[in-house]
Amino acid sequence: MENHEKIKGILEAVLFTMGESVSLKRLAEVLEIEPAELKGILLEMQEDYRQDSRGITLIELEDSWQICTKIETYEYVSRLVNQPRKRSLTDVMLETLSIIAYKQPVTKQEIEAIRGVKCDFAVNKLIEYNLVRELGRKNTIGRPIVFGTTEDFLRCFGVSSIDELPDIDEVMKQTFMEEAVEELGPPIEVTV
Repeated sequence: MENHEKIKGILEAVLFTMGESVSLKRLAEVLEIEPAELKGILLEMQEDYRQDSRGITLIELEDSWQICTKIETYEYVSRLVNQPRKRSLTDVMLETLSIIAYKQPVTKQEIEAIRGVKCDFAVNKLIEYNLVRELGRKNTIGRPIVFGTTEDFLRCFGVSSIDELPDIDEVMKQTFMEEAVEELGPPIEVTV
């Protein structure tokens, strides 16, 4: 059991020092223990941090782990730290972000086909805010860049993976489609 507590201390030090998420695989390699055993220890630590008296928490982001401050302590931490100007997402950026989150990997052209308008500014801002990143290139003509969400996106929206995003029910999908058709107006007929 002493070894178990020592591992917790090492994990806490490593995750605190890194300041960002570290994959379970990498942690297991560094500590030279099996990933399944390590995940059990991390889950124990996560439960320990849930106590009201603790100011930090341990979160899982896909298959990585990170130590963060608890939301309840934010007010006090922000008093000490010079907080950069709070960024807010416009409706256009939120709409673009939701398309990327649900359709990833997705190209700008695919986003524009769904939205019906250019999305360069929104995508660039989402990249700047580190909510979206380039995943690579699609293996088609022109090799367009494909985009997906980041760990910061998961953190901001309080989910461990994109699989936890809420489903859009069929009624809402139909409503969205009707609104999009209404916004675009009737199809234009071209005669030659």
